[in-house]
Amino acid sequence: MSIIETPTTKVFSPWATFTVCAIASYISTLDMSIVNVAFFEIQESFPKDSASTIAWVVTAYSILFGSLLVVSGRLADQIGRKRFFLIGTWFFLIGSFICAIASTMGLLIAGRAVQGLGGAMMVPASTGLLLGVFPPEKRGQVMAWVGSIGALGVASGPTLGAFFVSTFGWRSAFWINVPICFITLVLAWRVTSESPRMKGSRPDILAAVVFTVAVAALVWGISRSETLGWGDSSVLGLFAIALAFGLFVAWRSVHHSDPLLPGELFKERTFTLANISTFLYGAAFSGNILNNVLFQRTIWEFSATKAGWFSVLSPIVVAITSMIVGRKMASIGYRRLLIAGPMIMASTVMASALFLHTNPTPWFPFLPIMFFLGIGLGATFPALSACTIMRLPQNRFAVGSAINNTFRQVGAAVGVALVVTVQSQTEGIEGFRNGWKVAICFALAAAAVSIFQPNKANQLA
Repeated sequence: MSIIETPTTKVFSPWATFTVCAIASYISTLDMSIVNVAFFEIQESFPKDSASTIAWVVTAYSILFGSLLVVSGRLADQIGRKRFFLIGTWFFLIGSFICAIASTMGLLIAGRAVQGLGGAMMVPASTGLLLGVFPPEKRGQVMAWVGSIGALGVASGPTLGAFFVSTFGWRSAFWINVPICFITLVLAWRVTSESPRMKGSRPDILAAVVFTVAVAALVWGISRSETLGWGDSSVLGLFAIALAFGLFVAWRSVHHSDPLLPGELFKERTFTLANISTFLYGAAFSGNILNNVLFQRTIWEFSATKAGWFSVLSPIVVAITSMIVGRKMASIGYRRLLIAGPMIMASTVMASALFLHTNPTPWFPFLPIMFFLGIGLGATFPALSACTIMRLPQNRFAVGSAINNTFRQVGAAVGVALVVTVQSQTEGIEGFRNGWKVAICFALAAAAVSIFQPNKANQLA
């Protein structure tokens, strides 16, 4: 690409840009999980809709967010990252407003899709702005911090969701985004500089749309298997569509001049393994969060407030652990973190399946489980974010980070769909134990993949 427009001459503190990027990362990931604790309240508002249909309130966001990140990053380079970020923030605001006033489940899901589109525009544009204002030696650490803030957003969703749902109703979980988006718009307008616009071939928008349909078909097939069974013709048909469209995207990525998933990036083993691990860990993480909240609300019959309070420990531990790991990551070693983090998560989820019973015993063992889960999350997400771009050239940091976020969001959508499906097929506590087993399998797979990662940035294996 060649530069066709010079950026503004104004110079702002890189930490001002970091603040804008951090807000974008936090609210975009927060909205992945903030509705989890409101699942039952939403179901009460729409009693004719099944659990698998309501799960689309979660997965519609993840699908649009994840599948459009990469093409959004390329468009941001061509349109201008600041301009593109502002447009994305407006979409996120509008989507939040639609969700807040939705009178039907279809409108609520549509609003979540618009939110996902806005998030997909905000995150890569803000990442590009961020990488443009920090020197190369600081970028890995800054990206790790942003990854930590994103993880904190997802982890704190149930707690914040519980507060708003119990105090103001489930719609307030969406209303709160409106003032936050306005603040973000003002900050971004005042303290960030426009990036130079880059002239080049148009990114593969068709592949992005087809990829969105492929992921939606996969998730829809998983959801329909809840009632129709895995061997039903319509379920198999949806899986076939997902496979065919996925293969089309792979073909387009080889033949397009500006591919959705650049093949040369995946020739770097560290990048490929980090993204596979991110997909698996994202599925385990998001599926486990939803399963935990539904377990508390159903089996223990907790109110939204109580479920939220008993979820507050994990995000606090995530924040502390992430800050420590972000500074010590290089000395600890990437491979150690990417094996230990998912193993800790698998152990805590296994403890949930073994030791949580129908009688509420939240102080022990539930809170120790949440404590160690937070350590696992805080150790893993920063390492995944940093490991993704560790061996990429600097001009590929933004697209590499966007691809990593894509794998995380698609994993989240698949994980939530699978957990809801297996949990709904068995009544009572055994259904939730089946959900935890799904999360355990994904976490163990993420650890297994990371065995082949380098431990240090300068190691080949």
